[in-house]
Amino acid sequence: MHIVYIHQYFSTPLGGYGIRSYEWAKKLIAAGHKVTVITAANTIGRLDERLHYKKGRESVTIDGIDVKLIKAFYSNYMNLFQRAFAFFKFADNTYKKIIELKPDLIFATSTPLTVGLPAKKAAKKLGVPFIFEVRDLWPELIFALGAMRNPLARKYLINMEHSIYRASKHIVALAPGIKDGITRTGYPGENVSVIPNCCDLDLFKPKPPNAPEPEYGNPGDVRFVFTGAHGTANGLDAVLDGITELKKRNKKGVHFVFIGTGKEKERLVKRSVDEGLSDYITWVDRIVKTELAELLPRFDVGMMILANVPEFYYGTSPNKFFDYISSGLPVLNNYPGWLAGMITENKCGLVSKPDDPVDFADTVEKLCASKDMREKMGIASRKLAEAQFSRDKLGDEFVKVLEENSD
Repeated sequence: MHIVYIHQYFSTPLGGYGIRSYEWAKKLIAAGHKVTVITAANTIGRLDERLHYKKGRESVTIDGIDVKLIKAFYSNYMNLFQRAFAFFKFADNTYKKIIELKPDLIFATSTPLTVGLPAKKAAKKLGVPFIFEVRDLWPELIFALGAMRNPLARKYLINMEHSIYRASKHIVALAPGIKDGITRTGYPGENVSVIPNCCDLDLFKPKPPNAPEPEYGNPGDVRFVFTGAHGTANGLDAVLDGITELKKRNKKGVHFVFIGTGKEKERLVKRSVDEGLSDYITWVDRIVKTELAELLPRFDVGMMILANVPEFYYGTSPNKFFDYISSGLPVLNNYPGWLAGMITENKCGLVSKPDDPVDFADTVEKLCASKDMREKMGIASRKLAEAQFSRDKLGDEFVKVLEENSD
């Protein structure tokens, strides 16, 4: 069958974002299906130049995937009005493209939630199934972060969310809490499949013997790494608070590396300089996924950090966590929930209390104190990745879900 796959932020291993949609599209093609991805061109952070906008180029083939490029520039540095304009511009042009393509099935993956609008509208017009994938509970997480206070705007977004769910023949949720949020709207739980983010076991591998240390910090430092967005939701001030506590203790031999970009990064960098934390921290811009896969295993601990928002506890499935455990890194997690439980149960890291710099610093010191403990945790991380989150295994489940809901 011909599947239109809508992902506004589609990325490849040569880009700086997650590659779930890239891998899923390849899985579908390998299963004998035709896949057309519709994505926004020229988005900041797109390190793969094949996805950049060029006049007169609206289509590109990437590793066998037919990709249609919609000119709808977006950046998380935009204000609310600019973002809304970009989202609806993409939605409008995507609808027109779907009608031209006349697919047998439409699959759309959020965020933003608005990608569901052209999917449900086109599915109804063409008389084909629509399957929706929910990566984050949107708009609930926006509300939880204190944004979008206007009651009419909130009601509009909630109605949009519910209408997209109702139009979906099946929904894919990336975490248990996301499924719970979907079913709370009245959508039947038997029509929701939980397929979390995955481990790219062939791309991210444990550190090979005698691999050099990363250049960050001093030789012999225990290096903690964070990868991904530096935004409000990521709550990286909690790490700076913990580093401040470590500085008070005159803790030596530890270094923190933040890899990525986001609207909070400039402020966070300034804060770290103003508070004299520069000796403990290196800030690095987003890097290509393939380069990250080479670098990540050479760190000592991966940091899974989010703002202390209860809606995050069971409602997120962060790519960085799966990259860490694929790379054989122990994980320092700073919030409760399903990932924290998994880390504790599988002994592949430690969990600190949210918004508690003293406990965060204590946890860092525990991880620094024993190389043997870190190595055992790293082995447990890789075992967890292989046992439960293989891209091949979960990809087969994904293909099966689409095939079973194609009529």
